[in-house]
Amino acid sequence: MKYYLPIVVTFTVTAIFFVRADSERPVVKQPRATSGDTAVEPDWTQKLTITVGSQEADLVGTTDRVIQAGVDYVARLGGGTVKILPGTYRLRNSIFLQSNVRLLGAGSETILFKEPSAITKLAVDSDWYDQEITLTDAEAFKVGDGVTLRARGDGKSYETYTKRTLVARIGKRFKLDRPLRDNFWRMGHAIVMSVFPLITGENIADASVENMTLDGNRDKNDNLNGNYGGCLFFQDCNRLTFRGVVARNYNGDGISWQICHDVIVENCTAENNTQLGLHPGSGSQRPVIRNNKLKNNDIGIFFCWGVKYGLAHNNTIEGNRLGISIGHRDTDNLVTRNEIRNSKEAGILFRPERGKDFAGHRNRINNNKLIDNGGTAGAAIEIQGGTESITIENNEFKESRGVENRVGVRIGMHTREVTLKNNTFTGFAKQSEPGKK
Repeated sequence: MKYYLPIVVTFTVTAIFFVRADSERPVVKQPRATSGDTAVEPDWTQKLTITVGSQEADLVGTTDRVIQAGVDYVARLGGGTVKILPGTYRLRNSIFLQSNVRLLGAGSETILFKEPSAITKLAVDSDWYDQEITLTDAEAFKVGDGVTLRARGDGKSYETYTKRTLVARIGKRFKLDRPLRDNFWRMGHAIVMSVFPLITGENIADASVENMTLDGNRDKNDNLNGNYGGCLFFQDCNRLTFRGVVARNYNGDGISWQICHDVIVENCTAENNTQLGLHPGSGSQRPVIRNNKLKNNDIGIFFCWGVKYGLAHNNTIEGNRLGISIGHRDTDNLVTRNEIRNSKEAGILFRPERGKDFAGHRNRINNNKLIDNGGTAGAAIEIQGGTESITIENNEFKESRGVENRVGVRIGMHTREVTLKNNTFTGFAKQSEPGKK
């Protein structure tokens, strides 16, 4: 035993020494393009750019097909820019964005316009494994159209939505680009509508949409639920940027992203959409929403389920039913330096949810201006349910429509740990008050 103890101790100390010496990995100083390595590459000064336009462009046309051809071509070569020249492009299907592609318009002179939608019932049941549908009235539908199927079936208490493209036809029968993967039965009131997001993507990364106007033509289109569509709609993506985009007149959401992480929305406008202006959707982590104008939507910014570590900064939010809505497990977000005015029900609402385990905790509301929000007995900020640990600090509350029964901050009966600090209130009956059960 006397001979083994010193050997063990010496070995242990030596091992620790080598771990510490090797703990800092060398920095890549001369990056090279290497097969399969997507983490480190040179900062290429020139990438492929192709143009799309009505004339004198690499790809000539004014439909979704010519823009899609540009996206697919650039993506096949590893990425680059598709530059959409001035003009109005009429869409019968979505533009499906791909990874490493930048879709760049010419500002207000580039308009992507949604064609009027058609709607009809299914004439024959389709099961989840089917890849075709039969329409009752097929006159307005064409091969290549984007469509959304909607039904309530299988004993479900909610409606099922599926987006597909019509790729082949015999009479009133259409083949779909992918199987349905859900049941669409006549007993569930199954219908098909030619509605779709104007620009969309699934399971992509490092893509952007910049400097263009998307017009949803809302008066001539059926509604598409914001969990499935919008002027812009993305699902299960990473590192997306939307910059300088106008998303307007959509019968649904302006810009919606679901389970998408590190999304940046800046210098955009979302206006006159029937549902949400910006919809950071379920599970989306670290969204950055800054310098946007959100006007005359149902809700300006809707934090959906489990949106965390987000920033809403320097946005102008005006004339919506609700300015900002925060709820189901939306935690640790910062709302700062925004101007929220003329909201019909509340400037900022913390939703009640299903109790404190589901509420949005540890959010900070700092350095905002809240002007003329809510009804005669409304509140500029309404905190409901079991919401906890909310900081409201250095905000300016103004009311110019008359005192009435208006309140600056209404705190729910079951809400806890709301900190009000260094705020100013002008024109309210009360600065704050507890709510009713």
